[in-house]
Amino acid sequence: MSFSSNMGISPRKLRYDVYSYSYQQDSKTPLVIQVLASLIERTLARNERIRRKCGLSVNHDRSKSSVRVFDCNETPDMTIQSYLERIFRYTRAGPSVYVVAYVYIDRFCQLLPEFRMTGRNVHRLLITTIMVASKYVEDILIDYDIVEKLGNEI
Repeated sequence: MSFSSNMGISPRKLRYDVYSYSYQQDSKTPLVIQVLASLIERTLARNERIRRKCGLSVNHDRSKSSVRVFDCNETPDMTIQSYLERIFRYTRAGPSVYVVAYVYIDRFCQLLPEFRMTGRNVHRLLITTIMVASKYVEDILIDYDIVEKLGNEI
């Protein structure tokens, strides 16, 4: 579900979601995950339009870019929304972790303007930034077995 299709999300509702989150096992998926998925999907769509407009193939992009550390051999078939929900289900990281992870992604993209988020690298980029953000925000290190399991599913 994209952010634009859900008219009920207001800044107040999102703020309430971030600040009043309950860290219990039966907690619902935070709204911030839906918003983050929408922002990332928009970025991916924009980057794809830019790639097509410039007439570059995926292989050409990969050979030209010096930042390929997050690239997969194939584009995973899991949506951003479902991947973030899966990460939440396994890690139980709070909403603020996802906000900080998005800030990390934004800063990474600003520091390396030649890097473009694509379907091939976004899943690995997400799990990496969420892992680092959870350590920074909650001082909880996500178990590497969980990260490996999530990484192998894409």
